[in-house]
Order: sequence, then C-alpha cells, then structure tokens
Amino acid sequence: MSRCPVRVVAPLLAAAALAACGRPPAAPTVVVGSKPFTESVVLGEVAAALVRGAGHPVRHRRQLGGSRVLWKALLAGELDLYVEYTGTLSEEIFRGTVVAEPAAVAREVERHGARTGPPLGFNNTYALGVRAATAERHRLETISDLRRHPQLRFGLSTAFMRRSDGWPGLSRRYRLPQTATGLDHDLAYRALAAGEIDVTDLYSTDAEIAYYGLVTLTDDLGFFPRYDAVLVYRADLERRAPRALAALERLGGRIPEPLMVAMNAAAKLERRPEEQVAAEFLESELGLEAARIADGPATREPAPLLRHTGEHLALVAVSLGGAILVAIPLGILAARRRRAGQLILGATGIVQTIPSLALLVFMIPLLGIGAPPAILALFLYSLLPIVRNTAAGLGAIPRPLLESAEALGLPPGYRLRKVELPLAASSILAGIKTSAVINVGTATLGALIGAGGYGQPILTGIRLDDTGLILQGAVPAALLALAVQGLFDLAERAVVPRGLRI
Repeated sequence: MSRCPVRVVAPLLAAAALAACGRPPAAPTVVVGSKPFTESVVLGEVAAALVRGAGHPVRHRRQLGGSRVLWKALLAGELDLYVEYTGTLSEEIFRGTVVAEPAAVAREVERHGARTGPPLGFNNTYALGVRAATAERHRLETISDLRRHPQLRFGLSTAFMRRSDGWPGLSRRYRLPQTATGLDHDLAYRALAAGEIDVTDLYSTDAEIAYYGLVTLTDDLGFFPRYDAVLVYRADLERRAPRALAALERLGGRIPEPLMVAMNAAAKLERRPEEQVAAEFLESELGLEAARIADGPATREPAPLLRHTGEHLALVAVSLGGAILVAIPLGILAARRRRAGQLILGATGIVQTIPSLALLVFMIPLLGIGAPPAILALFLYSLLPIVRNTAAGLGAIPRPLLESAEALGLPPGYRLRKVELPLAASSILAGIKTSAVINVGTATLGALIGAGGYGQPILTGIRLDDTGLILQGAVPAALLALAVQGLFDLAERAVVPRGLRI
C-alpha cells in the first residue's frame, strides 16, 4: 500500500514540472522615471501606459529630482527609461563634450550603455518671458532689448541659474547687466504674475505662458539649442522588453508642440490626473482604448496619508537609530582623545555643510534611488549634534566627581556606564532630540529621489500650485517633529535623574 501514493503522485509531479517548463517566463517589470514638472510626469504616464499595454508590469517613479538624478539612476539600473531633451543631454549631461548635433548626442548616449528613441515631435526650448504690460512699457521684443533696462528684476529657476545653457552662458552671450535670483520654476510664474519679478525663464510648451498672457522674447542671437523630446532607455531593454520598445516607437513624431501644450494645460491648469491625460492622448492619437492600457486588477493600498507617514517614519527611525549607535561612541572617543576629537568633530561638521540634494545625488551611483540613499544621507546629517553633545556632556563633568570614582577603584568601563554617561545623559539626549527634529524636516527631500514620505505631496502641490496638497505634507511633518520632541522630553524624564535635568 505504501507504493500506491508514489504511483499516483509521481505522474502528477512530472506533469506539473512539464507545465512549469512550458509556461512562458513572466514579462519583466519596466521602470519609468519622470522629473518634477508636469510635462515630464505626463510623458512618463504616456510611456508607462504604452509599456503596460504591451503586456509588461510597469512602475512609474514620478517627480525625481532633475536631469542628473534620472540620468545617474538610468546608468545605475534603477530606471529603464525616461523622456529627456536633446539640448539637456548636450549642454548639461554631456557638458564639456562636443555633442551639438543629434547624431553626436545619440552616439554619446550609446557610449554610456543607453539608447535614444525617435523625437516625440516637439521642441521644448528655453525662453525668457515677461508680462505683456512690461513688454509694452519697455518695448521688449528680443532678449537683446533687456540690455537697455538694468533695473528689471530677474527671477530664474534654480536649475536654469546653474546650467551652462542657462543664465551663466546667456548673460555672457547677451552681456546682460542684471543680477538674477533663483527660485522654483512653478513659483516663478506666480511671482511674475504678482509683479514680484519682471523676467523669468520659460519652457516653450508651458501652459502658463498663455494662461498668464506672457510675452516670449525672441532669442535673436540664437543662444538656446533645440530641446527635442526623446526617450532615453537602457540598452539591455532591447533584449529584456522588445515588445515594450516596439510600443514606445509609436510615439515618434506623434506629439506636436500645440498638443503638448494642451496636455500640460489639462494636467496643470484643469487639475486632471496625469494618468487620465495620458490615456486620452493614447486613445485619440494612437487609437488605444483605455481598457487596453489600464492597470490590472486594482489592489487596495493604504490611504496616502498613512502611506506617507509610514515611509517618513521609516526614513527617520532607521537613520536616527543608526546615528545614535555610531555617534555616541564617537562622542566618547572625542571627549577622551583631544586630537581624535578634533578630527571627528571636523569630519561630521563638514558633512553637515554639504547641500542635502547634492549629498542625495552623490549616493545614487552607490545605492541607486529610493529609501537607501535617503537613509544614509539622513544618517550622516544626524551625526554632528549627537557627537558634539556627547563630547560636551562628558567634558563638562566636574573633575572632583571623576577623581572620586577613580579613588573608589572603579574600572574604566564601569565608571563610564555608571557615572559618566548618566551625568552626561541630559546633554546626550538634547543632541539626539536636535538630530531627530532636523531629521524629520530633512527627510522631506527624500521624495526627490523616490524615497516617498511627506515630501511627495509637497512636491506635487508645488508643481500643481495646490496649497491643499502642500499642507498634506507640511502639516504632518510639523506635527511629527513636535511629537518627536515631546517623546524625547518624556525620555529625559525617565532616563535622567531629576537633579540633573536641563
């Protein structure tokens, strides 16, 4: 009887194995990226919908922090494709390399292990814009006309301020006498409309140009190159997802400039979801029904506030916990070894001076995008207050108390645990509390590299000029900072003896 189950089960296992071998492998997930402005998010949704319609699972990592962030993520394998502009590739990504012609740009992209698709059909060039009343009052038609009016106030996007094809090169070419202030691109439109600034940089496909009745100044010296929108994708995608690439090829030349402006207006001004705008474009221009490009069976996910809270807490808890474990021993060493202490405090102080976004970008080649680089950056930023307060707290212990402990014959380790650290506990906790509060605020920048958290609704709200969305991230972040401060106040009551509390 013991042989009967074997005779029954063995054929079933063999049949299951044959079925598994004969089943085609699952289509690989394709990761699409987009920059933190509306046009890029819309085009990212268009690409994601086409890939999904070709039978591939797709993930759209939205609103990542700028061209270099996406390019580095592509090279690191964190992204498979995104929409870039030829002028940005030649003037920003490959700055210092002569790649002005489209063919040269494509060859340089290929040299880095990536490919470019056909142009999508529109040139989203840079331009300078002014209000109609300003243009009429000062008779402004070209960029050269600005030389006659040094009193005009320039408010330019932060990216434009530092790009070689932006303000530095433009001001030299046109010999412009004005100075410029940097601000967010979306906020610049509001500042221009409110009369806070007189001139700003535009993307030629921005819907706000017509909405605010702005005048675009002619680039009479031909400074700006062409910024033809193209898909940039990893070379190995040709092998991993040929059907997806075939679907994306259909976008070549199908998005003329007026259509892109209309799509931007629908998403930015009419507040329609980018997914809906993308689906309507694909249905009207490529004949793809919404049902063919929609997501599969819907899966319930936590409410946005709960999801963002969970992501933010994870970033803060992991980075701060690691910082506490490392910084307190470093603070002890700094207190006991004067020369080593100077090096430790100097090194942690230098880290604190590195701009947050720059540090996040530096991490991408090592850790990719998402939570890991954000956690490491927050960990590094959390070190200085804890190290400094630990060293200061131990250094402030009265010498007679230490001499009394030595006179009692207490071993150094026991003396540290039972005498020195309890006496310095109030100062150490103050440093941890400072790090925690700073950490909560800085963690909002993690959204720029896809780490989520409260920064996600803040970025979206700024992009869409939606105060409600901004508050959905800003208010919980502020409340969390207050809660963290209150938590450490309670911890101080529990850990530090009453007589030693600050």
